Amino acid sequence: MLRPEDVLPHRPPFLFVDEVDDLIPGQRARGHWHLRGDEAFFAGHFPGRPTLPGVLMVESLAQLGGMAVLADERYRGRLPLFGGIDKARFRRQVGPGDVLELEVELGRLSARAGSGHGRASVGGALACEAELLFVIVDA
Repeated sequence: MLRPEDVLPHRPPFLFVDEVDDLIPGQRARGHWHLRGDEAFFAGHFPGRPTLPGVLMVESLAQLGGMAVLADERYRGRLPLFGGIDKARFRRQVGPGDVLELEVELGRLSARAGSGHGRASVGGALACEAELLFVIVDA
């Protein structure tokens, strides 16, 4: 099984993908982020009603998309960085104990940039989706 830390440069506490279920290099990936409840952001967002910040949902999608890019031989030794986020929509709250189901389909992919569409859900219910734009730089 492919581990995120084998492909991504991210490390805790800023690694938001726990496992990858399916990955086709340069095309798509599916994975999960298990929210245990002891993550530091829950203490302040929000006291009494811990809620996963939407920007972290988008970041988890970007990390999974980064895995699909970096697993492609053409991009070994490179680093995908955010170039933009379009059409981000948040549909439901995500909290401690939830498993965020992640999926990213890459679109246009060139030597220097690319795009993708990401969806995050819990129990099959859509929580977030966004169009992700990225640039690819030397690591």
